[in-house]
Amino acid sequence: MSVDQMTHAGGGDGDATAEAVTTAAATAQRSYPVAPGYRLNVRSGPGTGYAVVRVLPEGSQVVIHCQTPGTRVSGPYGTSSIWDRIGTGQYVSDTYIRTGSDGYVAPRCS
Repeated sequence: MSVDQMTHAGGGDGDATAEAVTTAAATAQRSYPVAPGYRLNVRSGPGTGYAVVRVLPEGSQVVIHCQTPGTRVSGPYGTSSIWDRIGTGQYVSDTYIRTGSDGYVAPRCS
């Protein structure tokens, strides 16, 4: 059953809980564009010393599952050590992703 189909069987603040879960799921699925004109290396870890596992074509969008510190990189959106995990074993520098923030926009990776 998807989050949107959740129902609450008991009393209390079930509506607030279901709304919070739906909001969290919607936030987790938000996609962000890669900087225009760039093909972006996706690496196996949060840094430039990790192997390139694939390359995102120009015009790509990514879903950020979590963020973690790594190698400091300069890109079209500034200089940062924040790396975005876009899949299992797939990281991109946040400086190439238009998140609208210089800081973290997703939970820290564990």
